[in-house]
Amino acid sequence: MNFKEVRKLLKMMNVDMNEEHALHLFTMADKSESGSLEIEQFVHFYKMLTQRDEVWKVFQDYSGDGDKLMLEELENFLSIEQQEGKQSSQHAQELIDRYEPSESAKKHGAMTLDGFQIYLCSQEGSIFKPEHRDLHQDMSQPLSHYFISSSHNTYLLEDQLRGQSSLEAYIQALKRGCRCVEVDCWDGSDGEPVVYHGHTLTSKILFRDVISTLKEYAFKVSDFPVILSLENHCGVEQQTLMAQHLCHILGETLVTTLLDGQVPQQLPSPQKLKGKILLKAKKISGPEDCVDETLTDDVSDEEEMANDDAESLSTEDPPAEPLNHDGKKSKSKLSKVLSDLVVYCKSVHFHGFEHARSHAKCYDISSFSESKAKRLAKDAGTDFVRYNSRQLSRIYPGGLRTDSSNYNPQEMWNVGCQIVALNFQTAGLEMDLNDGLFGQNGCCGYVLKPSFMRDGNTQFSPEKPEEWQGYKPLRLSIQVISGQQLPKVNQKEGSIVDPLVRVEIYGVPQDQAKEETSHINNNGFNPVWNETLNFVIHAPELALVRIEVEDYDKASRNDFMGQFTLPFTCIQAGYRHIHLLSKDGTAIQPSSLFVNISISELT
Repeated sequence: MNFKEVRKLLKMMNVDMNEEHALHLFTMADKSESGSLEIEQFVHFYKMLTQRDEVWKVFQDYSGDGDKLMLEELENFLSIEQQEGKQSSQHAQELIDRYEPSESAKKHGAMTLDGFQIYLCSQEGSIFKPEHRDLHQDMSQPLSHYFISSSHNTYLLEDQLRGQSSLEAYIQALKRGCRCVEVDCWDGSDGEPVVYHGHTLTSKILFRDVISTLKEYAFKVSDFPVILSLENHCGVEQQTLMAQHLCHILGETLVTTLLDGQVPQQLPSPQKLKGKILLKAKKISGPEDCVDETLTDDVSDEEEMANDDAESLSTEDPPAEPLNHDGKKSKSKLSKVLSDLVVYCKSVHFHGFEHARSHAKCYDISSFSESKAKRLAKDAGTDFVRYNSRQLSRIYPGGLRTDSSNYNPQEMWNVGCQIVALNFQTAGLEMDLNDGLFGQNGCCGYVLKPSFMRDGNTQFSPEKPEEWQGYKPLRLSIQVISGQQLPKVNQKEGSIVDPLVRVEIYGVPQDQAKEETSHINNNGFNPVWNETLNFVIHAPELALVRIEVEDYDKASRNDFMGQFTLPFTCIQAGYRHIHLLSKDGTAIQPSSLFVNISISELT
């Protein structure tokens, strides 16, 4: 490979290296002085090219002889820089055993620069605490004490007007750890209920096929319960057929009776419901009193949206019968056999927090449009947090989002809403936040809410976190050191990126913040920033940190290159790598950022 070919290859690798420097490295590697590189010579050239001075400098700070880290020196690095404390001694030996490629160094209890770099680039050296990736939370608390990964219009692959309904959409959502899926059911022309976005041109799939898919894929990724959120638009006859399909296909997987036969005072736990599917739908009555009524005052999401327009903006609306689209009292006929399958997730209309405190049961679940949920969160945040400590709430995108766009879920998590349903088919910031929150705890789809959100008498308000007695703000400092093999935005030959790094904080209103580095011209291969971004986090237990890399463009909007989002509580301090993800959440190998993170109490 001659120099011209090497230069072309470098451009393909997103490297616009100074020609003089590239030629210098090429000449050093060309030991035979033939003007071209053989395989071994190119490997040598590439090693010189990828030598990381910023890692070498950190290594030198702790290495006595500059060639290796002895066990005690590695312990010092782990204790001082990585803030590991007492566990650093045992961990140092484990890291040498795991990552040091030189058998000779291993025998002497030492780590070379190669081993040090391999460790820093590993999952243990990543920004995400390894122990938080695994299932580690208490799963024995009531369902209402967890955030639950939830999908809206799960059956759609695209928009809500002409998009395709597909079983694959359910499969993909479940594979991403989703634990609450939505099924919109309508009467089928041949007697079989169908699933699609009603009164639109979206295609139709059979209800029974959806349930069969759910049966097959519900527990591939997580053993914890799946909630089937049913939007029922069928007549009584096809509702009865739906009930038959649910019972026949799901069998004992479907919860059809109370677990212990007693009227519940609190919802069962994810642990108790492992391997089970819960039906969320309208019900003729509560689980303690099934009777042969055929009318209900409960409402669907569409009817709730109509109610939002009809009701006053008061946070404590007086009890009222739900309204249909004409503003009249809604009375929907229900099949008793379908109604009887609803046990722990009975869909009810929300009459206000005061009414819920005195009348609601733990198994009552109300749905809120994003606009109503935002209003309640802002005007009565503490009441909403208390409400969500006892019963479930489901939030769904506003009716104008026909393009299947998403709202910011963080505002709903700030008040403890569990089922914050997003359009999983639409990549972007909102799904990054969802993937970030649920990337912890074994990606099981359930995340235990902070303790102050599980207390029915909590005083916590997301609008005023400083007034809460447990208020302990923290300072987050992120030194963005360098980038490694960042992805190309434009695949055209010769195009090179000008990367910058933006760090965004999502949490309570006081925590919403973003800072960014300067951009580096023409270097996506190994850009170096050495810039520090600082933040104050007022509610650390709720905050998410999103790190995004963009290609700077002074004439138009910057282009997305990659991102990584994680809960603040999952961040490892010290020298860490951030492994970037694409728009759809898949890894972009081997693209990463090298950072130094400090977390301290605010004094």
